[in-house]
Amino acid sequence: MVLSNEPAASAAEEEVEDDALVRASTLEAFGESAETRALLRSLPAVHRERAAREVAEERFRVIMDKYQEQPHLLDPHLEWMMNSLLDIVQDETSLPDLVHLAFKFLYIITKVRGYKVFLRLFPHEVADVQPVLDMFTGQNPKDHETWETRYMLLLWLSVTCLIPFDFSRLDGNLPTQSGETRMPIMDRILQIAQSYLVVSDKARDAAAVLVSKFITRPDVKQRKMASFLDWSLCTLAHSSFQTIDGVITMDGMLQALAQIFKHGKREDCLPYANTVLQCLDGCRLPESSHTLLRKLGVKLVQRLGLTFLKPKVATWRYQRGCRSLAANLQLRAPGKSEQKLLSDSLTSDGDEDYDVPEGVETVIEQLLVGLKDKDTIVRWSAAKGIGRMAGRLPRELADDVVGSVLDCFSFQETDKAWHGGCLALAELGRRGLLLPSRLSEVVTVILKALTYDEKRGACSVGANVRDAACYVCWAFARAYEPQELTPFVTAISSALVIAAVFDRNVNCRRAASAAFQENVGRQGTFPHGIDILTTADYFAVGNISNCFLIISVFIAGFQEYTKPMIDHLVSMKINHWDGAIRELSAKALHNLTSLVPEYMATHVFPALLLMTQSPDLHTRHGAILACAEVTYALYELAAQSNRLVTDYLDEKAVQSLKQIHQQLCDRHLYRGLGGELMRQAVCILIEKLSLSRMPFKGDTVIEGWQWLINDTLRSLHLVSSHSREQIKEVAVSALAAVCNEYYKKEPGEAGSTITEELIPQYLAELRSPEEMTRCGFSSALGALPCFLLRGHLQQVLSGLRRVTCTTSPMDVSFAEARRDGLKAISRICQTVGVNTQGPPDEVICQENISEVYAALLGCMSDYTTDSRGDVGAWVREASMTSLMDLMLLLAQTEPVLIEAHMLASYVCPPFAAVSVSCVALPSRQVRRLIGSVLMLPGYS
Repeated sequence: MVLSNEPAASAAEEEVEDDALVRASTLEAFGESAETRALLRSLPAVHRERAAREVAEERFRVIMDKYQEQPHLLDPHLEWMMNSLLDIVQDETSLPDLVHLAFKFLYIITKVRGYKVFLRLFPHEVADVQPVLDMFTGQNPKDHETWETRYMLLLWLSVTCLIPFDFSRLDGNLPTQSGETRMPIMDRILQIAQSYLVVSDKARDAAAVLVSKFITRPDVKQRKMASFLDWSLCTLAHSSFQTIDGVITMDGMLQALAQIFKHGKREDCLPYANTVLQCLDGCRLPESSHTLLRKLGVKLVQRLGLTFLKPKVATWRYQRGCRSLAANLQLRAPGKSEQKLLSDSLTSDGDEDYDVPEGVETVIEQLLVGLKDKDTIVRWSAAKGIGRMAGRLPRELADDVVGSVLDCFSFQETDKAWHGGCLALAELGRRGLLLPSRLSEVVTVILKALTYDEKRGACSVGANVRDAACYVCWAFARAYEPQELTPFVTAISSALVIAAVFDRNVNCRRAASAAFQENVGRQGTFPHGIDILTTADYFAVGNISNCFLIISVFIAGFQEYTKPMIDHLVSMKINHWDGAIRELSAKALHNLTSLVPEYMATHVFPALLLMTQSPDLHTRHGAILACAEVTYALYELAAQSNRLVTDYLDEKAVQSLKQIHQQLCDRHLYRGLGGELMRQAVCILIEKLSLSRMPFKGDTVIEGWQWLINDTLRSLHLVSSHSREQIKEVAVSALAAVCNEYYKKEPGEAGSTITEELIPQYLAELRSPEEMTRCGFSSALGALPCFLLRGHLQQVLSGLRRVTCTTSPMDVSFAEARRDGLKAISRICQTVGVNTQGPPDEVICQENISEVYAALLGCMSDYTTDSRGDVGAWVREASMTSLMDLMLLLAQTEPVLIEAHMLASYVCPPFAAVSVSCVALPSRQVRRLIGSVLMLPGYS
């Protein structure tokens, strides 16, 4: 019976949310065109009222934000939206507030679509230059309320700078009627650009764009480029990244310089490149704590390096062939002559030897340093710079750069260097700059990077390295012909499958799945690629439990992946720092054992036994769990053919399993925080060995196991609260397994020593002053098998009933003990069964059913509260659930025990009270529990 449909309801709500997200991310067109037109037309009317203005602005922002992931849908509507807003701006009767509002709306559109697409839509006639310049007259660079206006004006001005006329022709007669000299347009634009390069808002970014369009004009570069660069470098040299103003100024200067060296012609920028590089070295940007400054420094350095080198496509680079689908269909299989023609068409210069400028070595060195930066955006920029620079170098020098990148993968380097190295290799690979002769060396380090996971304190680092390594594999799939990667297919495919299934980080699993898919599609040589992709796709690998326990079994069914996956679990995941990964790995080994039982027994199991003696706590914990799971898996295989588990495990392995508990005792490893993990692992080991029917009956190791179980239940109050419940459950499960397997003297009978000692000992612990001890031994009594309870049932029920009573102030506060006592009573009833005329010391019968009812119903009105709130709700829920289970049992076996006078005297009043006042539990759950009992046969 489902006690509550709330989990189902929440799951349904999550599905609805997911569907909404999917619908929101798969828009087909700009559906708010009419509403947007109405909003833009309403601006002249609403700009005077603050509330109406804010409502319109917020609504427009919401509409635009819907298209952040699909901004191209706005393209057919950009022109009329911009024209509507610019009509307001260009109207001389528009008030300043209305103009600012129009520019704010323009900025919202620009933020979604990007300024580069927006630039070409601005009016850029000769007649637009002067009006845009005049708009700057009334602007206050320090007004933080209108920065959108200045940002858009600077972008607009940068477009007008592209007019193909000399600015001096627009000046006309500069002397005015009063005899004053008006500033030339060229000087006015330069003055505006310089003034906004040092502001603290986003207008600084637009000013850098303006500089790149203005300074690189043919007429401006002759007159102003040298002086502007001199001003920029002096300003940069006199600024310090130790102050806020200095950071702002350096940011503007670096953006402007990077844009100039990106858009300017090489012959114009080359004379200044060395000077800029020297000034940049003096700024010591790598020492700055500001990420953006370091990124801009790397960006400028690579632009300087590209300026030093001639722009050409290297003839020595590896070319996979024609990448056009149409051309491939025409050429079918291009021969050597066709490939040569293709190479010639792409090559703008030969690969003759030439002198490499001195600055190139400095640039390469700084980019290699950038690969090890602490921030990802800096490493990414440096990696792209390495790829661009290598494409213009001679083959020998480019190969030296590759070798320097490979030095990042030393184990003396940090995870930052590994990540930067992976990004650089991917950039080199996708540009064809990693020749096949380097592949063996590169693949070796990439395979290590795919499993890079270094512990740092209580966690680990390396997820970004593994993700970048997947990117390298993805890039290689697109860059190389299948025959080039054929020698490495086995290693790469296994590594990607392992990362897609066993990586802890969901982004890495999905990146590995994407890389595997790319290789299957582009290379076509990965074994069973299509079958694996249909099972381990992007969405399937999102659930880690599904990956470890289900997808892994399917993939390991292909023999190419079976042993690599098992070996990875043993070497990398069993000793993982995350306990959840260790537990999942042990269960995964259990599921994989059936595929290669001999390999598991002869190779994996001895390795696991050695790991149980490791001084590392995590390794020990994972190895013990794995031993338990593999042993039980081997037993299940043996049982299918009526064999014993010892047919798989030799005597040495059996003895090693038996000695695990004693070794931990001798080394006092059950104490302290690590003792929690060891107790949990060994209890699971005890349970699995017992279920596997290991030949330990009568052995002294059973006494050691029993001591550990008892001591664990007795010491629960010393266990941390987050793992207390789990340890109690595994100890109780271990107890039940041990009793069923090793405490039977003959079928259906218990050994006299255990019968006389175990139950009295557990009943005595129920009177412990520690609540957790009562909880543990109550659950233990509930887990005892029927043959142990026979002859002691009345005694056990009486002891558990005392636990559920509140006869003293201390008992009142033990709500968890009462809860577990009720659950134990219910479980015992299910274990011993019901027989109306049976002996009361062996089964639930006419004589003892009333005591059981009294215990369950007596807790219906438990409303105990403490600092945690209504803790009595736990007791009431356990009481109602236990009563439901009991009534179902009676209805199915002995409905005669559901007597009318008992229902009248006991059931009706409590349920009447519960239905009215039991508000602490969810109402739906209360109704279901009550209805389950009221609808039973015999209750009418």
